[in-house]
Amino acid sequence: MSIVASRQSIQNASTHWHTQQHWVDILHAHMTANNDDERVGLSDPTKNHNRKEMLDLVNRLRNTGVQTDIDLPMIAVIGNQSAGKSSLIESISGITLPRSSGTCTRCPTECKLSHSDDPWRCTVKLHFSSDANGVPIPVRLIPFGGPITDKALVEDRIRRAQLAILNPSKDHTKYLHGADPSDENEASFSRNYVSLEISGSELEDLSFVDLARAGNEGDIDLVKSLVTSYIQKESCVILLTVACETDFENQGAHHLAKMFDPEGKRTVGVLTKPDRIPIGDEPSWLKIIRNETEPLVNNWYCVKQPSFQMLTKGITWKEARAHENEFLHCDTTMNFLRTSNLTERLSVILSELIAKRLPEIQEELNNALQDTETKLRQLPKPPSSDPVGDVLHVLSNFTRDLSHHLEGTPDEHGLLQAIRPWQQAFKCAIRDTAPNFAPWEKTSADRVLPNADFLANEEGDNKEEGSEPVLQRAQKARTRELPGNYPFVVQKAYIEQFTKRWKQPAMELFDEVYTILKANLAKLVEEHFAHMGKGNAKQSVLMIVYDHLDEAADRTKKKIEWLLDVEQTPTTLNTHYYSDYRDKFLAYYKGCRDNSDLATKLKSYTAWGSKNSNGIDYQNSISKVLAGLNEIGVSVKAADLPKLLPSDPMEPALNVMADVRAYFQVAYKRFADMVPMAIDYEIIRGLERGMDRALQEGLQITGPEGYNRCSAMLQELSKCRL
Repeated sequence: MSIVASRQSIQNASTHWHTQQHWVDILHAHMTANNDDERVGLSDPTKNHNRKEMLDLVNRLRNTGVQTDIDLPMIAVIGNQSAGKSSLIESISGITLPRSSGTCTRCPTECKLSHSDDPWRCTVKLHFSSDANGVPIPVRLIPFGGPITDKALVEDRIRRAQLAILNPSKDHTKYLHGADPSDENEASFSRNYVSLEISGSELEDLSFVDLARAGNEGDIDLVKSLVTSYIQKESCVILLTVACETDFENQGAHHLAKMFDPEGKRTVGVLTKPDRIPIGDEPSWLKIIRNETEPLVNNWYCVKQPSFQMLTKGITWKEARAHENEFLHCDTTMNFLRTSNLTERLSVILSELIAKRLPEIQEELNNALQDTETKLRQLPKPPSSDPVGDVLHVLSNFTRDLSHHLEGTPDEHGLLQAIRPWQQAFKCAIRDTAPNFAPWEKTSADRVLPNADFLANEEGDNKEEGSEPVLQRAQKARTRELPGNYPFVVQKAYIEQFTKRWKQPAMELFDEVYTILKANLAKLVEEHFAHMGKGNAKQSVLMIVYDHLDEAADRTKKKIEWLLDVEQTPTTLNTHYYSDYRDKFLAYYKGCRDNSDLATKLKSYTAWGSKNSNGIDYQNSISKVLAGLNEIGVSVKAADLPKLLPSDPMEPALNVMADVRAYFQVAYKRFADMVPMAIDYEIIRGLERGMDRALQEGLQITGPEGYNRCSAMLQELSKCRL
């Protein structure tokens, strides 16, 4: 569908919506009025006025085409070829239908009968609800000539109307006036139908549709589909015509009706041509008319229509009814004989069905209104005279929304909230690379390293390395150093061990951030560009923003590699922090190595009254030592007393361990901050930088062809469905 056609779809939907709303209001008013009426029984003569109003209401609803969304009560006449359908319809309506082989029932015919004290009249209309290809279109109800007051003119008018239906691409007025039109038609069958509005004093208030029959073998499936589309609806009363001259079981219309109404609740059977019952078959047909065979809730009826010879002689409608009464005089009290009884019963059945369905129709109309509103909102906006401005406006909204997400939103499902757990996991992974030295020989491997309170539970569980291997490595590294001095290469080797392990968690953090960003970008692009044109704009934008993301990703990976390279050379200007941790670790390691119980006793210096196994009060003793040191100007704590212990042969190793461990504290916190900051700067916040330019250049909307490219981006889909 073109852009103009798409806009027309919106207008048609809007018109349809307002029509539905109009009928919802009418239904509500009608139902309220009926509730105020205390009389009971729609078949009561006092209810005829209400019956007429309800039937008129449904007929007007059908004229709007709302039956495509709502199951409206109706009567559909079906039957095999030569089953007497046309004759039955003529008897009920009082008109003559065309018998031409070129048009006879090749399109449905709707009859709306209305009892009136005014003179008899008939209005013919063309009802179009699909195009020449059968595709649904907005309903068009076209008057086909003025009202007819002479019954003799109806047959020709209907025949011409059927020709207009079968030739939808031609001007219908061509078939209304002038010479007899040709029987050569564009279509041999149509779902569009001729609508007859007939009123007169001899008519019941009734409405029904005579469904088409196949004009050629190629139309058989189409006609069957049409019939099925009507009779499968629960609100369709099936008027089944069966000719008595043909074996009952061989009549396909009966089997079709039974397929969709197996219990016979909404089927009314009509036996036609009773004068042609083969001799000897009368009992089997009598069982049907008595509702003993193939029983129906609304019974079987039997009618007698004029023969072909009578029609040729011009028998009138009144004469035909008199002839029928004479033929069926055997039992004047039997209500299931004669066309008049059938017509009256059909009127009551349809009225009762309408009364039952009115509340349901109102609800269905409300649902249809909501569905139409939803579909209207889903339709693309009308094309603008400034496509470049429209595209730039959408791009601006996208980049503004992107900036908002990258800056952070107070939402538990926000972008930064999704990244934060991975940042915490990265920090823990770096912290877990800490060298976990054990300050004793291998022979003391069964000893447990106590917690270092000053680390506040920062460390994870790592494999311990004893002091002997550290001392051996230090001794092997000596070159020309004086005794007791060891080269820095020892500390550097240990530092390189843990810094080399930092690359994997750093790249894992990067990969997770990249994945989260890519998913968020796809979601944002979907929100802003999914409804633009045919969808090509969304795909183009997605490719551009992904390329822009990849460029930011390359910069980020280079920055991470740079940080890793920097960490390979141990250095820090944070000397106070480093020295503080070195002293703490050295005291910690020395305290753990002490062979006496002094270190253990010092650790128990936490509360008054602590005693050893001999009952000596160490609380007072330690306090005296600390007080004495303070008197000579040495300010210390109990935890510092292990430093006064005699020198340890493993002290060089302990110094190396303290150096490495203190440096780790400095380096890991620095690295655990710098990598997330680099990722945030380069790929998260950095994604916003240059995005406007990348989109405009990638979409080529500012160059000489910008107008055409923007117009193409906004072009709608070839088909726009409501």
